[in-house]
Amino acid sequence: MAKIILTHEVSGLGAAGDIVEVKNGYARNYLLPRGFAIVWTQGGEKQVESIKAARAARAVANLEDAQALAAKLKSQPVKITMKAGSNGRLFGTVKTTEIAAAVEAAGLGKIDKRNIEVNDQIKSTGNYTATVRVHADVLANLRLQVVAAAKK
Repeated sequence: MAKIILTHEVSGLGAAGDIVEVKNGYARNYLLPRGFAIVWTQGGEKQVESIKAARAARAVANLEDAQALAAKLKSQPVKITMKAGSNGRLFGTVKTTEIAAAVEAAGLGKIDKRNIEVNDQIKSTGNYTATVRVHADVLANLRLQVVAAAKK
């Protein structure tokens, strides 16, 4: 078993700043190469506090604010305009950064791209659903409406 410090939130494992033990292969082949974790050392313990402080700064302060933001996110679909071919297939995929920017542009609030989970890659126009972890105890289903950009 390998002892690691998570630098990003990993579903089913923990949040940034958590110290967890995982199997060696999972740490070596998945978490470490993707930058989701660093190897635990005595000196690494100092980094845990800075990671937790950064996470707290990005997090929604209290549960009531988180529930209000979740209600706003559920209230209306977010429209994302992307370049697409004539058959509705996108040139690329919709990324979490684009979803976060669209939510902010729609006036629904500011959310961190790391808290957005999309089940399948969005590669064509249509209606989709993403899950947003607004708070440790609050999840919101965000409805996305992907449309093709007008051709010039």
